[in-house]
Formats: sequence, structure tokens, C-alpha cells
Amino acid sequence: MKLFLLSLKTLLQSKWPFVLILSFALLNTVYVLNKQIYKTYYNGSETNVIGYITDININGNHIKVTLNAKEKLIVNYYANTEDELVMLKDNYLIGDYIRVEGVLDVPKSNTIFNLFNYKKYLFSQKIYWVFNSTEIEKINQRPKFLYLIKRKIIKRIESVDKSSAYLKNYLIAERSDINDFVLNSYQGNGLNHLLTLSGAQISMFSMIVLFLINKISKNKIINYIIVTIIMLFYLFLAGSPPSLLRAVMMFIFLRINEVFKLKINTLNFIILIFSTLLIYNPYYVYHLGFLFSFSISFYLILFKDVINRYKTYFKRLFVISIIAFLVSMPILINNFFEINLLTPITNLIFIPIFLLIIFPLSIVVFFIPILDQLLYLIITFTENLSLFVNNINVFDITLKYMGIIPVIVYYVLITIVLISFRNKKYLNFIYIPVVLIIHFFSPYFNEYPVITFIDVGQGDSTLIELPKNIGNILIDTGGIIKYNNEEWKQKNKDYSIAVNKIIPYLKSRGIRKLDYLILTHGDYDHMGESENLINNFKIDNVILNSGNNNDYEKNLIKLLNNKKIPYNFYNKFELIINKYKFYFLNQKNIIDENEDSLIVYTKLNNMNILLTGDAGKSSEKYLIDTYKLPNMDILKLGHHGSKNSSSREFINELIPKFAIISVGLNNRYNHPHKEVIDILNDYHIKYYITSTHGSIKIILKKQLLIKTCL
Repeated sequence: MKLFLLSLKTLLQSKWPFVLILSFALLNTVYVLNKQIYKTYYNGSETNVIGYITDININGNHIKVTLNAKEKLIVNYYANTEDELVMLKDNYLIGDYIRVEGVLDVPKSNTIFNLFNYKKYLFSQKIYWVFNSTEIEKINQRPKFLYLIKRKIIKRIESVDKSSAYLKNYLIAERSDINDFVLNSYQGNGLNHLLTLSGAQISMFSMIVLFLINKISKNKIINYIIVTIIMLFYLFLAGSPPSLLRAVMMFIFLRINEVFKLKINTLNFIILIFSTLLIYNPYYVYHLGFLFSFSISFYLILFKDVINRYKTYFKRLFVISIIAFLVSMPILINNFFEINLLTPITNLIFIPIFLLIIFPLSIVVFFIPILDQLLYLIITFTENLSLFVNNINVFDITLKYMGIIPVIVYYVLITIVLISFRNKKYLNFIYIPVVLIIHFFSPYFNEYPVITFIDVGQGDSTLIELPKNIGNILIDTGGIIKYNNEEWKQKNKDYSIAVNKIIPYLKSRGIRKLDYLILTHGDYDHMGESENLINNFKIDNVILNSGNNNDYEKNLIKLLNNKKIPYNFYNKFELIINKYKFYFLNQKNIIDENEDSLIVYTKLNNMNILLTGDAGKSSEKYLIDTYKLPNMDILKLGHHGSKNSSSREFINELIPKFAIISVGLNNRYNHPHKEVIDILNDYHIKYYITSTHGSIKIILKKQLLIKTCL
């Protein structure tokens, strides 16, 4: 037995077992992701599910439940009356058993290129179905014991007057109560990791708990077991995010290593934990917390000798911040399309505040609420400081989304630079700014025009990128029409297409400003997001239609005047950007919003393109009678494919190679109309619909290259 244990110890001190398990984990992950393999206990036809609530969120009349049934599900339910909503808020709590009726659906993928993929995110949590419920019923069954404890903890947190949002964040990993502007400032300053439960917080937490337990017991092994049990309960409270899983597993393995004197390298432990979690759930690679946690931890362990070279706290902290920033750059770029060069400096300021004050004080306030006011003052100071620093945006750099090869190049380069640091060859750091500069100017290398019909639901938004970044034009912004819902149905937070979809997509393309925003007409589904766009993105010029302005347009004009952004009511015939010409064909200047739509014709790389806004059949006849139009390579159909547009005569005149219909999924107007689709089919015209294909990107090479997001 002793010989076996000695052999096992020798084996674990070698790197090869860990290399083998890592290789297996990576190969298995590639295979599973490529084949989209996952194990589910449902076939999709189930209409009745029973399980217990592990999380519940109520926003307006929308109730979103994470349900633990045969497997985890997301349940969506909409309260029908205000009384029902109040009843649900008061009576449905985590740990409760419920029965839901409805239909199972697969989670939705992103419909705009490069943006957040909800389906992949749910897969990273082992959630493979969304249940759209029409009926919800509580079952009279005693809730699970651990969830009863969690309820009491949540109730205790919510009883804290002013700083409960941060207690929720650090105790149950719930940050929805933190102000959105503050969260965005933390993200912009590269401080998101300070709100994420990970290694630093767990180390601090375990040190506090271990210090207190050591005062009671001197038995090291028993003390470690007690701390481990407490940390596992903490893991349960926080919902077991991968970053916290890594930190807890690392604590356990390091204690085993210490107690049994295994002398296993810390780097091997991080490889073992990484491999184990990937084998358990290969879809963790889609989880941002997983990527940040392991990539940063791996490099900090790999280059700990560089960190330990510096003896003072702030020097070490600065070196850690530099390494963490460099390693996180590719992940930040491909998910947020921005980095802030001030991040290593801001970390020097904020890490001590969060790690040494806000985090431990949040735990203390949970037990001693009288200290709430003190914590609140510190939080307020920190939030205001973050907002102030975030306004210094001169160090923010927008960088284009990368494919896998540039990401690998980044990491190879970062590794070379850090090895140079180890060897005190600091001049090699120059490679980082050189690559960032090349990346920054990469949009100037685009040879061909690109048009993206952005999926904004039931609305229009079209991005035109001219070659070599000489001009970027957005035609319409989309807009979610809000009907007169009762107050109790209103969402807690307004959703903005511009902020959540259009601007991130622009940044993912490396676009830092729009040369022109063209608004075809004043309908909300075409210009409703224009104010949000103008308030959050740089725009040089705005073009509106004839000047018969509705209230939306009048409000926009006030904003443009306040911001001193030039605008025109385009009665001119053409707009010239460099050598490219855009013709505005609708010169009727009438009161009807749709028929007064700006109709834009352009020729890019010898391809004829016509974008018709919401123009109807009378405008189509006007075009036919007034102009001798060529056959079109690309035609965006008018008015979302309604039967009032795209007449047979108009299609026969243009004979487009490709037709685009911008329309919302399951829209109330039943667009596109069958009559329009029949006409396109009769003429054998290939068509793309945003509700079916998601966003549609067309690269105007000699041969059109069309990519769809779905």
C-alpha cells in the first residue's frame, strides 16, 4: 500500500498525467461543440413539467423562473392580471415546487453577427430548453431545506436598507439591483472582475473564516474541512458560477496538497480543474466567467516568478494588473469590442477598495446591519469615482471582432512578451502597441463595400460600409413600438435596440463613428432608436426626408440642435461620399409618411442596390414612371413585405437578383404577405428574411458573398 501511494505521489508530481487529461478534455470539447452533443431528458413535445424553483426574476408582468425538473429549464410566464402578479410575487419563492403548462422551445441564438448568444450561454449552464408557459401552479410540497436557508438569507439581505445590492452581488451572485450606469462604468473601466466572485474574493473569504475558526480549534485538518463545507455552501448560495467553482476547487486541492505533502505544482492543479470542468460541461467555453477566470489564473501562476520579483504591495499589484489586462484583452475585444488602456491603473485604485473594504464589509454588514451606512458611503464614493473615470474616454479603444487565428496570434504574442519580462527584456513590450495599432486600423484594409441588414425585429436598419473605411452609413435605426400597457406591465428597465444591438454591432465591425445617419421617414419602427443612437454614438451628419415632420422627428431635431449635429431635409437628388454616389429618388414631398419615404439607389462595385424604406405601390409606380431604373442586384422590399408594396409591375421592372425583407418574428401584421412571396417565387428571385435568417451581411465582391446570422 505504501509503495502504491508513493508511486501515485510520484506520478502526480509529473506533468504528463495532467497533459494527457488536458489533451483529452480539449479534444472532447472540440468534438462535442462541433457535433452539438448534449444530453437531455426531454424530446420537445412535453406540455406539462414539474420541478422546483432555483431562481425567480420578475420584470413587469414577465416572470422568469429557473426550474430544476428532470433537468434545468428556463420558464417564461406572463401574468394576466395585476392581482395575479401580486400573488406570484408574494407566494412563489425559490425552493417551491411548481407545475407549469405550455410548450418547450429551443433557446434563441444571436440574430446579429458577433453579439451575445443566449443559446450558448444557457448551454454553458446545462440548460437546453426554454419553456413558454401558459399556466403556472404551486404544488403543496415542502421546499428543499437548503433553499429555505437561502430564502432567509435573501430576506436578511433585502432588509438591509442601502447597500443590499452589493450584499446580493457578493453573497448570492445577483447584481441586477446595481444601477445599470454604474455597471456599465465598471465594465468600461475594466473592473467587472471585482463584482465577480472568483479567486481573490474566495481567498479573502477563506482567510477570514479560517482566522475565526483557528481561534476556536487548533486542529488544522478539521478546520480545513469546516472551511471547505462553508465554501461549498457559499458555492450553492451563489449558484455555482464557473469562476467560483474554480476558486473553491483550487482551495480544496491546495489544502489536500498541503496536508498530504504531495508537492504537486500549482500549475498542474489549474490544468486539472480546467480539464475536469470541461469534461463535465464542454459548453463552459461559452461562459465569459470561465474564460476570464482560467486564462488569467493560468498566466498569473505561470509567471508568478515575475510577480514575486517585486516586494512592495502596489508594485506587485501593478504587475498582476498588467498581466491580467494583457491576458483578458482578446476576450474583451471579442465580447465588448473595446479595451480601456487605463485599466491597469484603475485596478491599482479599485482593487484594494473592493477586495479589502467593500467585499469583507458586505459580509460583515450581513451580520451587523448597523454598519450599512458606512458601507453605503464607501460604495457611493466608489461608484462616483468609477463614473468619473469612465467619462475619461480618451483611453477607450474600439477594436474589430476577430476570428480564431488572430486570437491565437494575440495569445502567442502576449506569452512572448511575458517571457521577455521574465528575462528582463522590457523593450519587447513594444509588440503589444504595434499589434493594437494594426488591429485598430484593420477596417482601413477592407477592399469591398459591405451591406448589413441588421435584424431589429419589426423595423428597418441597414448599415453600409464603404471600402477602406472612407464612409459608414446607417439607414434607419429600428424601434420597438410601445403600446399602451397598464403600469403594472411595464418593465423595470427599458430595452434599447440601439444600445444593445446596433452600437455593439458597429463596434464589432471596428466602426467608431457614422458619417451619415439616414432616416427614411418618421415611423417609429424606422427612427425610434435614433435618439438613443445619437446620445451614445458619434454621428457626423443626419439626413431626414422632405420636412413634413411628425412629433418623433421634431423631438429628434431638437436633440440634433442641442448637440450641434448637422442635418438636412433631403430634397437634393444625390449624396456623394468620396467617389460613391447615393441617389434619393423619391422627390414627391407628400404628407403620407410611408409614401414620403426616402428611397435610396446606389451602385457599389458595379452592383445596383435599391433601398425603399416603407414606400408603397404608388411610390413604386412613381419610380417606374420617372426613372429608367436598371435591373437590381439587391432590392430591400418596401414596408416589410406588406401587400401594399412590391407590386408585380415593380418587381417585373427591376428583376432583382436578391430581395431582402426586414421583418419581426411572429409580427402582428403577418408580414411578409403571401402575395409578395408568391411574386418573388414567380420570378425565381432569391429572398432573405431577417425573421428567418437573422441579420444578412452582403460583401460586394465581383460575385456577391451573402452571409446570414442564423
